[in-house]
Amino acid sequence: MPERNVDVIRAIYDAFAAGDVPGVLGRMSPDIVWNEAENFPYADGNPYVGPEAVLNGVFARCIGEWDGFAVEMGEIVDAGETVIALGRYTGVYKATGTPQNTQVAHVWRLAGGKAVQFQQHADTLHVARVTGAV
Repeated sequence: MPERNVDVIRAIYDAFAAGDVPGVLGRMSPDIVWNEAENFPYADGNPYVGPEAVLNGVFARCIGEWDGFAVEMGEIVDAGETVIALGRYTGVYKATGTPQNTQVAHVWRLAGGKAVQFQQHADTLHVARVTGAV
């Protein structure tokens, strides 16, 4: 029986928390279109197209620039082909030693049991302060 879309997204967050990068990327469509929030530090590559682009342009930077980077979703809303996740990013920005507790919302679109689109919404002012950009 195919997974429900909300279960696919839960599995992505569980795999991310476990450090299972293939488990995250394997749930993405080969042509996923990934967008970081406008003015977010990693939005410079928008749109990231394909899992490899997401891995190199977003995930590798998170790992390289943050200590203990984590995504903690408190609520995941099932809207059929759209799944919305609400939560926070935590971790310490290495260059400043400043911790973050950033409010985020993720909007996922799915087709055929795979994530085909991702849109991040985040408190970019908080992130800019944490990273020393302002």
